[in-house]
Amino acid sequence: MEPLSRLGGRLRRIRRERNLSMEELARLTGVSKPMLSQIERGQSSPTVTTLWKIATGLKVPLSTFWEGAESEFLLADWREQEPLREDEGRMEAWPVFPFDPIRSVEVFRIRFAPGCRHPSEPHSEGVEEYILVTRGRLQMDLDGREVVAEESRSLRFRADIPHSYRNPFPEECVIYNIIFYPRQT
Repeated sequence: MEPLSRLGGRLRRIRRERNLSMEELARLTGVSKPMLSQIERGQSSPTVTTLWKIATGLKVPLSTFWEGAESEFLLADWREQEPLREDEGRMEAWPVFPFDPIRSVEVFRIRFAPGCRHPSEPHSEGVEEYILVTRGRLQMDLDGREVVAEESRSLRFRADIPHSYRNPFPEECVIYNIIFYPRQT
């Protein structure tokens, strides 16, 4: 099964488990019925922004759409994953550790080429992001407040606000993005 088919299959499984029609799913996520249908059939490669809309609307972690192995330990190599590309390839995101429901966390490695800009819708209430800059500089807009994190610096913020990632600098930026979700009670 191809990666797009697996992603679409996961979306279809969640929709059916929740007894949602395609219309209801479109209303919840803000993604059109035709696009959702193409994703479910594995005929469309959704952008990170589209996947975030779907994940936020369904109140599931973004990495729900990737496979994760359950074991005592997990030695991950991001290079073994296929990245999601956004902003005409200027942003690439690799799932390092898919969502872990016990720890309520997921981890991504993200590369921002010079000139990249990636807006993000607010996540569900209580979600926090931790950004660890390993190369270059990253400019963040956190609900209208600009913050620049340089190499070897880290940033933590509430992700239930509008936020965006930018690399207006001449060098590439690489970060690890750790996303913590509030535990469901």
